[in-house]
Amino acid sequence: MSLASFSVLRHHHRTVVSPAAPLPPLTTILRRCFRCLPVTAAAPTAKHHRNPNQQRQQQAPSKNLLKAKQTFKEFSSLAPVLSRDDSPPLSDSQAVGIVAASQANFMRVIVQEQESSKTKLPESSSSSSAGLELLCVVRALLKKIKRRVMVGDKVLVGSIDWVDRRGMIENVFQRDNEILDPPVANVDQLLVLFSLDQPKVEPFLLTRFLVEAESTGIPLTLALNKIELVDGEAVSSWKARLRSWGYEPIFCSVETGHGLDLLAFKLRDQTTVIVGPSGVGKSSLINALRSNPRVCDSLVWFEPILGSKWFEDQRVGEVSTRSGRGKHTTRHVSLLPLSGGGYLADTPGFNQPSLLKVTKQSLAQTFPEIRRTVSANEPAKCSFNDCLHLGEPGCIMKGDWERYSYYIQLLDEIRIREEFQLRTFGTKREGDVRLWWKMETVKSSSTGEKLSFLG
Repeated sequence: MSLASFSVLRHHHRTVVSPAAPLPPLTTILRRCFRCLPVTAAAPTAKHHRNPNQQRQQQAPSKNLLKAKQTFKEFSSLAPVLSRDDSPPLSDSQAVGIVAASQANFMRVIVQEQESSKTKLPESSSSSSAGLELLCVVRALLKKIKRRVMVGDKVLVGSIDWVDRRGMIENVFQRDNEILDPPVANVDQLLVLFSLDQPKVEPFLLTRFLVEAESTGIPLTLALNKIELVDGEAVSSWKARLRSWGYEPIFCSVETGHGLDLLAFKLRDQTTVIVGPSGVGKSSLINALRSNPRVCDSLVWFEPILGSKWFEDQRVGEVSTRSGRGKHTTRHVSLLPLSGGGYLADTPGFNQPSLLKVTKQSLAQTFPEIRRTVSANEPAKCSFNDCLHLGEPGCIMKGDWERYSYYIQLLDEIRIREEFQLRTFGTKREGDVRLWWKMETVKSSSTGEKLSFLG
């Protein structure tokens, strides 16, 4: 054998692994193999280690979203929010007014006329009037930015044609308060009106109206109409009963004029919304108050446009002889100006407030009996902060007051509604259940009832 062949065999012998030698661990073999792989082989795993800058670029909002935000910002700057005390500079074609009525796409606005505009008015215009009524449309920009215009709003009117009495609502001032149904803004007081007879006052229904009115936080006045249909004993009984509830009612009669002077005094220079069931005499009371010399004097404090019905009597309906309930005669919300100052809001009647904004915890605050008891026992209070006054340990409220059963009934109703909202919508927001509530009341409306709420 040659030397060359011997060296080859010798080298081969050195590279052969002996069968008796132990094999290296599998992890060691894999580590050695992947260590020798080229860099391009590890490229598929690079997606798990992206550059942070690249990740932020992919998460950046779309161009359409940025454009929408910029457009909304520009729209808002074109219609800035105005506070109630703002006095923006006005041009000859601008004025500040109050929305008195809304129907379809038009709104009637009562404005204070400018000195420079008096020369543009026709000669037939009354020089003694302190204001004018304009027929206005709402600026499209306000609709785009979802700034709603309601009856009772203080608004900025522009592009005014002082001859034809036309204008455009350019902006809305901030509201002090608002009621969703009937939709009225900047309300000074609520007048809850019931009748002692035809239809007779129902204590539980009256409680629902009072609870709904109390939940708004707006001062309220309770009045009972048609006292000429009952005897003096019934009036005295209801007076004592309502005082125990925590109210000082005003008893009045549209037929005889009893109590109208006191109501007129309370309504002066106020924006008052009259609420109550149908048939209790809301429209009749408005007609009587507006013809009362203590409320309306001979001068008109603003000049209405042609065809305006502000100073006509409201249409009055009769009470149904079969059901004993009133018939709906008022279809739209309108602020009826009083010559002595202030407004009366005539609203469609409804027979069942929905209490959608009243919660289990806030219900107790709508009962003057509970507020009075808690105030009288201060600084002592219930042992639990979330006490519902249902006989819990350490509760200072007892069940010895007349409307306690009404309180329990309303509490059960609200509890069922809130549980349904949580199961169905996962939230307690009032707006999410509004459609459901209206669908549930179709059966009631078919019988002549109409569920509604103050807000």
